[in-house]
Amino acid sequence: MEHSTARRKPTIRDVAAAAGVSHGTVSRVLNGGHWVSPEARAAVEDAIRRTGYTASHAARSLATGRSGSLAFLLTEPQHLLFSDPTFALLLRGAAEALAQRSMTLVLLVAGTPAERANVTHYVSAGHVDGVLLISSHESDPLIDSLIAQQVPTVCCGLPLGHQTDISTVSVDEVGSARTMTRHLMDRGHRRIAMIAGPHDTPGGRYRLVGFREELGDRFDPELVEEGDYGLESGVAAMNRLLEKGPAPDAVFAASDLMAAGAITALRRAGLRVPEDVAVAGFDDSGLAESHEPPLTTMRQPWEQLSERMVALLLDVIAGGPREAVTLPTTLVVRESA
Repeated sequence: MEHSTARRKPTIRDVAAAAGVSHGTVSRVLNGGHWVSPEARAAVEDAIRRTGYTASHAARSLATGRSGSLAFLLTEPQHLLFSDPTFALLLRGAAEALAQRSMTLVLLVAGTPAERANVTHYVSAGHVDGVLLISSHESDPLIDSLIAQQVPTVCCGLPLGHQTDISTVSVDEVGSARTMTRHLMDRGHRRIAMIAGPHDTPGGRYRLVGFREELGDRFDPELVEEGDYGLESGVAAMNRLLEKGPAPDAVFAASDLMAAGAITALRRAGLRVPEDVAVAGFDDSGLAESHEPPLTTMRQPWEQLSERMVALLLDVIAGGPREAVTLPTTLVVRESA
C-alpha cells in the first residue's frame, strides 16, 4: 500500500496555534486587520509565513459575503488613463496595497453615460466590495448612484457637492497652491498667471482659491485661464494668456502636464524659461523631473494617497465611520522656477 507524501494544507487553526491567538483573531487579520492590536497582527502574519498558510478566496467569499476585490474607478475618458501619469501612479499604489492584503484590484472606466450605467450595475451587484473613486466632477451623477446603492466608496480629492457624504483622501489643495504662489512671489515675480484645472473638479477649484488668496490685491482675473490638466490644454491656455498682452513674469499651472504645455507655447513665442517667464506645475508625477527644464512643482504623496484610500475603504466596508483625510504636499524647486 502506497502512503501519500502530500503535506496537509495548513488551516486557520494551525495559524492560530502558531501565533498563540484565537482563530477569530486570525480571521480578522485575513479580512483586513480591523480591531486587531499591532502585536497580534504581527504574530499572525509571522505565523502565516511560517506555516505556509494560503487563504481560500472562494471559502472566504462564501463565509463573509465579500468578493475580496475593490474597484479602481476612473470617471474620465479612457485615453487619460494612459496620457496622465497621475492615474498610473495611483493605480500602481492601490494594486500594491491590495496585493499586500491578498486582495484584487478591478480597473473600471466610466467616461461616458453608457459606461457609467454599466459600472453602476456592476458595483451594485456585489462584484466588488467597494469603490476607490479616483476622479470626480461636480455634475457627474455617478456619485449619486453610488450613494443611492449604498456602495462603500472613498474618493480621491473632495467630491464637490458631496464633501460630507462619502469618505475622502485628499491633499491640502488650497494650502499647496498658496505655497507655490508665495514661492513665485518671493522670487520677485509680480505678474503671475495661473492655468487652472476644470472648475468642476476639486483640484481645479481649490488650487485657484489658494492662488487667489495668496495674491490678495495683486490677483488679476485676466491672468487666469482654464485647462483640462492635459498637455495640449496647457499650450492653448498659455497662448490665450499671451494674446491678452505682455507675457506674465511667471505661470503657475495646476498640473505638470499643463506646465509642460505652457513651456511649449512660450518657446514657440520666442520666450525663454525661466529667464523670461518662470513656470511651475503641480503633481511631481515623474514628468517634472525629466522635463527640460526640470519643473518646479508641488509633490503629491502618491504612495500615501493610495495606501490611505485602500485602508480607509476597508474600514468603511467593515462598518467604520465616514472620514476625511488630508495629506500634505511638498514644494520641489527645480530650474523652471
